[in-house]
Amino acid sequence: MSENRQSVDNDILLEVRNLKKYFPIKTALGTQKGAVKAVDDVSFSIKKGTTMGLVGESGCGKSTTGRTILRLLEKTDGEVIFNGQDVNKLSKKELRALRTKMQIIFQDPYSSLSPRLPVGEIIGEAVREHGLVPKDQLDDYVTKIMLSCGLQPYHKDRYPHEFSGGQRQRICIARAIALNPDFIVCDEPVSALDVSIQAQVINLLKDLQDERDLTYLFISHDLSVVEHISDVVGVMYLGGLVEVGTTEDIFANPLHPYTKALFSAIPMPDPEVKTDRIILEGSIPSPANPPSGCKFHTRCAQCMERCKTEVPKEIDMGNGHMVKCHLYDK
Repeated sequence: MSENRQSVDNDILLEVRNLKKYFPIKTALGTQKGAVKAVDDVSFSIKKGTTMGLVGESGCGKSTTGRTILRLLEKTDGEVIFNGQDVNKLSKKELRALRTKMQIIFQDPYSSLSPRLPVGEIIGEAVREHGLVPKDQLDDYVTKIMLSCGLQPYHKDRYPHEFSGGQRQRICIARAIALNPDFIVCDEPVSALDVSIQAQVINLLKDLQDERDLTYLFISHDLSVVEHISDVVGVMYLGGLVEVGTTEDIFANPLHPYTKALFSAIPMPDPEVKTDRIILEGSIPSPANPPSGCKFHTRCAQCMERCKTEVPKEIDMGNGHMVKCHLYDK
């Protein structure tokens, strides 16, 4: 995204500029011989109260992007501006205060919950540590949060293993919103759930967003789920964004060959409707040694000579629909 376009929007809550996260590859002697470019020059912005969906194949850098934004992983380069503050320039004390405003819901609702703590303690622990409510009101506060997430007060004394997958994800959601955040990274929060339970959790997230004016970065590989919850969609491939646009524009008119291939794999509920499936040749290149030029050129049926050497620039197709592809660089 261009900085000029972002600066005119005063309701931007999160702005990511040229974010990079490289993991060093070291020899047995400890010297660095390369790096895994998990996130490579990613830029986007999210408006307050909206949801940005981040989609792509496994290993494309979606989760690493979310965790680097929250400083659960330290960036290699770039900027993360949250509500006007550069997250990476905050002191430990300032970052601790910011933690209440930026939360995450992890993919696996079982491994992200301590098996040794009852649910009431899991939800209320951070609230108590940050002193968000008086001690004598903590129990009532936790009860209120649980009820808003479809949990019952008597669940407070139970342990995570006593719940179903859907209930455990509700506990994770309750733990996140208990701190009254403005922004939540939803890291594939429904991928481990049955389809019917997925719909319930997605509807819960949307209801909480409306009630609390929450802003989401929703990471998923399930395009149907992303279409249902997102206002804007970003498509990632091998550490970089290849296309960004409103959900309506992206789904009605995907432009990048990679986006078209992803969308062609969406199953159709009507067996009479036939779609042209685009099969991608080859496997995803290693992020430790990505291809030159356009990273997608090794799997693209529309590859041109310039794609092999020249990195495509971002092109505005109108209505905020951005694509990085030489096919549109006239």
